[in-house]
Amino acid sequence: MASFDLIELSLDPLDVTPTLEDEFTSTVVKNEIENLDDIKNLKFENEDKLAYVTQTTLSVDDTKEIIDALKKKFPHIKSSPKEDICYATTNRQNAIKDYAHECDSFIVVGSKNSSNSNRLVEVAKKSGCDLSVLLENASNLNIDNYKNHQTIGLSSGASVPDILVQDVISKFREAFEINVKEVGAGEENISFKLPRGI
Repeated sequence: MASFDLIELSLDPLDVTPTLEDEFTSTVVKNEIENLDDIKNLKFENEDKLAYVTQTTLSVDDTKEIIDALKKKFPHIKSSPKEDICYATTNRQNAIKDYAHECDSFIVVGSKNSSNSNRLVEVAKKSGCDLSVLLENASNLNIDNYKNHQTIGLSSGASVPDILVQDVISKFREAFEINVKEVGAGEENISFKLPRGI
C-alpha cells in the first residue's frame, strides 16, 4: 500500500483522513493547515507523495488561496478527485457572494458554534453587506433593527433545519408586508461514501 503525507485544511476537529485513504488506497500522515503561515513550515522527505484534503465547511475563497499556495510550494501535490467542501456550503457561499451587495442587511440562521454558519456571515460582509449577523433562531430576532431596511438577505448553515429559517420569515411577515424571493447558486444533489468502518 502506498504512503502519502496528508495535508488537511481544517478549522474543526473533523477526521477527513478516511476520504483520502479511500481515494488513494493509502496510509497517511496528517498535517493540519489553517492559514497561509502554516504552509511556510511544511517540510517532507518525498515531495512527490503529497496529498491534501479539505474540511467541509471552510470558506471556498480561503481554501482556494491555501490550495494555490500549496500547489506553488509543492507542484506534485495531489487532491481527492471529489470536492471536499460540501455542496450545500459552496452553494450558499456563492449565492451570498452574488446577492449580499444588494442587501441592506443579511441574516444567517445558525449556531454560534458552527464554523459553517460563521463563515457565511464573513462571506456576506466581504461581499458588501456590513450589517450581516448570525441568528440562532427567530426568538433572538429583534424586528425593530430592520424596520428601515428594504432588502434583507437570509441564508442558513448547511445543517440548519428549514423550519428555523421559516420561523424567521414568519416573524418578519407578522411585523411587515414582505415579498420573499428565493435565489440560489447550484443544486445540492451529491452523495458521499461513508468512511470505512461505519
